[in-house]
Amino acid sequence: MKPQYFIAILFATALYWMYLLYAPYLMAITIAALLAISTSNIQNYLEKHLHSKLAASFVSSLLLAALFFAPLGYFLTTLTLQLNSLEADTIKRVEIYISNMIDNPPSYLLFFKPYFADSLKDLDVNALTAGAIKFAGKVGTISAGFLKNAFLVIVFYFFAQYNGSTIVSFLKRVVQMSSEDGTLLSRELSSVMSVVFYSIITTAMFEGALFGLAISYIGYNGLLFGIMYGFASLIPVVGGILMWLPFMLYEFSIGNSTNAWFIAIYSIVMISIIADTFIKPIIIKEINKKLLNDDDAKLNELVIFFAIIAGLTTFGFWGMILGPAITAFFLTILKLFEARTAECERKQIVVED
Repeated sequence: MKPQYFIAILFATALYWMYLLYAPYLMAITIAALLAISTSNIQNYLEKHLHSKLAASFVSSLLLAALFFAPLGYFLTTLTLQLNSLEADTIKRVEIYISNMIDNPPSYLLFFKPYFADSLKDLDVNALTAGAIKFAGKVGTISAGFLKNAFLVIVFYFFAQYNGSTIVSFLKRVVQMSSEDGTLLSRELSSVMSVVFYSIITTAMFEGALFGLAISYIGYNGLLFGIMYGFASLIPVVGGILMWLPFMLYEFSIGNSTNAWFIAIYSIVMISIIADTFIKPIIIKEINKKLLNDDDAKLNELVIFFAIIAGLTTFGFWGMILGPAITAFFLTILKLFEARTAECERKQIVVED
């Protein structure tokens, strides 16, 4: 057996056992690496001013935890406590109210009655209630699992920031990638991921703050529901409706029609039309302008939009990061093939001449 074959077998064996060893952490490692790529400009800025890679990595990890994972942790913890404090009588009252509302809708919803009769005739309220109770019991477990994964992402993110350049240089030497190819790949992926990450964070915080202010005005927890709206806004088309519609129906059910109409009109006009339709594209455009100085590195906004949708559909919450990353990586590989083809054609023309 030739030595290179033996080494290849050893490498394949080692790769298989490495996969078995780190399989439970692959998602966290991937997300941490992509987040490190997305925020590489922040890391460079901190290194320049702190004069220490270790300190810069530590500060950037704290910033990520504070801006991205702390709100999620607060939301999940608060939701878990609220759901666990629900009493059986409360759930029973909700069940009775829903049944009465379906059978005898209030005057302001009478025009929906024909639709209620057709679409809700097979609705089993008892089954929905049982499902809600079962889900409430699982929320604690889900929250604990997410917080554990968030902690792992932060830890891997720190090491990616601290050792990232060394790892990338080593991989370039191993796969024998040319300097031009490595620069193109890292530039394209970093540019797209930076735009996606900062756009998601900025728009979610902006729309969440708008909803939180409105909902706190009528007496609800503005911080909690602002965070919920921010993450709901990441769901295309129906994101905001998932938040303001239940509030509107609940306010109607307790007789506060003024609050109900305020929430509905404010959410539609101020957030969905003004903020989402007019202000959000301006934010994304400014982020593109600040981060992407090279026109060749820009990825069409529609491609990014559909990549986020596909990612959310396939991978769930983390898909909003994985979808654009996979798409950008694929398109960059196509550019590498295109560059190689053009180079071969130039060489062929020189030989023929």
